[in-house]
Amino acid sequence: MTQHDFRQQQLKPKRTLIECRTVQPGRYQVTGTGDAIKVGDSLLVSLKGSRELSMQLHIEHIEYLINAPEQWTATASGPIFNELAIHQWQVQCDGCGSLLELEFAVDASLGQDALLPAAEVRLTELGWQNRAGRHLCRHCQSTEA
Repeated sequence: MTQHDFRQQQLKPKRTLIECRTVQPGRYQVTGTGDAIKVGDSLLVSLKGSRELSMQLHIEHIEYLINAPEQWTATASGPIFNELAIHQWQVQCDGCGSLLELEFAVDASLGQDALLPAAEVRLTELGWQNRAGRHLCRHCQSTEA
């Protein structure tokens, strides 16, 4: 099982993601060129409308196209979004005051109540902590330990 990186900042002319579309929540159709993609491999793809977010898709079926050398179409499974929304928030460290431009993805169909938990998950991924309602950057976590 191999992981193939097709994020925007990693694009190379011989390896390109042509299309990634949702077939149904959690199921995707992906078309690309290059790399030896196989069933069981995973793809890292950028989220549309995001500067830095990506998602991981797991290849379930792949077909190589005869009329376009090195081009393939795959069916993959991944995160379930009924309605993907990208949000940008600013979070300030309650220890040193440093500011983080936070970008996170959320299923908009879950409503406003889903925003805070999704933001907290993303903060944790970036190494920040929420201690009793206080947001702390990595540096301040070690000084307050």
